Amino acid sequence: MRISHYFEDLNSAYSAELEDLQTDSEGKNVLPARLKEKRSQFSALMSMIDFAPEMVAPAFHGGISFINPHAMTLLSSTEPDEFPAWDRLEDAVRFEPWAADLAAIALCEAGGEQFMTTVVCLEFLHERDSAKSASKSASAAQAEAEESDEEKEERGEQNDDLEDDERDLDEAGAGWMEEQGFDRRE
Repeated sequence: MRISHYFEDLNSAYSAELEDLQTDSEGKNVLPARLKEKRSQFSALMSMIDFAPEMVAPAFHGGISFINPHAMTLLSSTEPDEFPAWDRLEDAVRFEPWAADLAAIALCEAGGEQFMTTVVCLEFLHERDSAKSASKSASAAQAEAEESDEEKEERGEQNDDLEDDERDLDEAGAGWMEEQGFDRRE
C-alpha cells in the first residue's frame, strides 16, 4: 500500500501523539482521561487544524468506524490538494454520536473538510498499523510456543558456539596485536 508523503509524515506524528497521551509520568495508562480532556477542549483547538492536525485529531480516537476500507486505502495515497469533497467521503465512515458532534464543530471551520479528511485517514492508518502489530506479535508468540524443546536446545547450542567463536576471534586478535608489538589487553 502506497501512502502519500502527507499521510506518511502525519501518521508518524499522530502515532507519537497518541503514545504521549497514553501514559503519565508514573507509567499509568491515562489515555481515556486525556482523550476526554481533549474532547472537552475541542472548540479551542480548532485554531490548530491547519498547522498541527495531528495534535487535534486524537479527539476522534476510537470514535470512527470504517464502512469502506478500500476508499480509505485510496485516500491514504493522496495529497491534500487531491482530497475528495467531504460529502463524497463521509459515507465511507461512521462516527460515534460524540464524534459526530466534534465533526460538526470542525466542519464549520475554514479548512474543516480537509481536517476531517485527514482525521479519518489518520485513524484508519492507526487502526491498520495496530492490527498489523497485534498480528505480528501473536504470530511470534505462537511460533515461540510451537518451537519444540529440541529446537530451543539446538538454538542454545548455536548461541554457545557463536560465543566460543567470538572468544576465539578475540584471542587470535589479541595474539596478533602482541606479535605486532602491542601489549596484550586483559
